[in-house]
Amino acid sequence: MLLWLTEWLAHYHSAFHVFQYLTLRAILGTLTALVISFLAGPAMIRRLSFHQIGQTVRDDGPQSHLAKSGTPTMGGALILVAITLATVLWSDLGNRYMWIALAVTLAFGAIGLVDDYRKLVLRDPTGLPARWKYFWQSLVGLAAAGMLYAGAQDPAGTALLIPYLKDVSIPLGLAFIPFAYLVIVGASNAVNLTDGLDGLAILPTVMVAGALGIFAYVSGHAAFSEYLKIPYLPGVGELVVFCAAMVGAGLGFLWFNTYPAQVFMGDVGALALGAALGTVAVMVRQELVLLVMGGVFVVETLSVILQVASFKLTGRRIFHMAPLHHHFELKGWPEPRVIVRFWIITVILVLIGLASLKIR
Repeated sequence: MLLWLTEWLAHYHSAFHVFQYLTLRAILGTLTALVISFLAGPAMIRRLSFHQIGQTVRDDGPQSHLAKSGTPTMGGALILVAITLATVLWSDLGNRYMWIALAVTLAFGAIGLVDDYRKLVLRDPTGLPARWKYFWQSLVGLAAAGMLYAGAQDPAGTALLIPYLKDVSIPLGLAFIPFAYLVIVGASNAVNLTDGLDGLAILPTVMVAGALGIFAYVSGHAAFSEYLKIPYLPGVGELVVFCAAMVGAGLGFLWFNTYPAQVFMGDVGALALGAALGTVAVMVRQELVLLVMGGVFVVETLSVILQVASFKLTGRRIFHMAPLHHHFELKGWPEPRVIVRFWIITVILVLIGLASLKIR
C-alpha cells in the first residue's frame, strides 16, 4: 500500500525512490510489526484476562506447569494482526506470492481460532474435532499447492532442489501438489506441537522465517541467484517483506511470551506460523532446507509419532512424556534450560541451512 504511495510521491521528489528497495521495506516491515505488537499487546492481554480466556493445564504433565493455569491464551491473534498490517503496508500488492502466503497464514489461523474458541470459551475439551481440523488444513494446503503449481513459470518452480549439491534437482511434475501440501500441513502441525513452553516455539519460528527471507531475496534476484547457482524465481523476492513481518511480529510477541509467559499464542498462532513457514519454503523451493533449519520442530513431531507408535505396538513409552520438551522437564531440567538449549540448537541448524547457499 505504502509502496504505491511512495511511487506516486517519487514523481515529485526523487528521495521517495528509496522505498523501492526490498531491503528497506523489509526493515520497515519488521519495525512496523514490532511496534504494532508492543502497542497492541498489553491491551490484548488485558482483554483476554477480563474474559477469562486462559490456559487449561493437564495434571498429568510436569507439576511446574500447574501455575500456568489461567494464563491468557489466543495471543497468536496479535501476531497475525501485526504480520497482516506490516505486510500489506510495505509489500507490492500486485505480487501473487505475497497474497498466497498471507492467505494461507490467515486461513490456518482461522482454523486454530475455532479450535481455541471451542476449548477456551465454550469449554469443550476436544476443541475442533481432529477430523475437521485436518480436513480444513488439507483443503487450504491443497488449494495453495494447486495455485503454486498452476502459476509456475518454468520447471524450476516445481522441482525439488537438493541442498549442498550443485545443479541437482528432481522434477516433481504433478507430484508437486501433494508434496507441497505435506510440507505446509506438516510444518503447521510441527510448530503447534512444539508450542508447549514459554517462548519455545516463537523464537525458532523467528529465526527460520528470517533465514527463509534471505532465501527469498537471493532467489528473486537474478544476479544473486546466478552467482549462488540457485534457480531464479521471479517475484518471490517480495516474500522478504512477509518474512520480515513474521520476524517483527514474533519478536514483539516474545516480549510478552518469554518465561514466565504473560500470554500464550494458542493454536491460532502456532498453526498459522507453521503454515507460513511451510508455504514460504515451498515458494522458494527450499523444503529440504526447512527440514534442516526447523530441526527442533521435526524432532518434536517425531517424538510424538514414536511415542504413540511404541505405546500402541508394545505398550511401553520411549520418552517420559511427548513432545520431547516435556521429556527433558520430567528428567529434571528447569523450563528455561530446555527453552534456551532448544533455541541454541535452532541457531546452529539455521546456520547449517544458510550454508547451503554457498556449499554446493
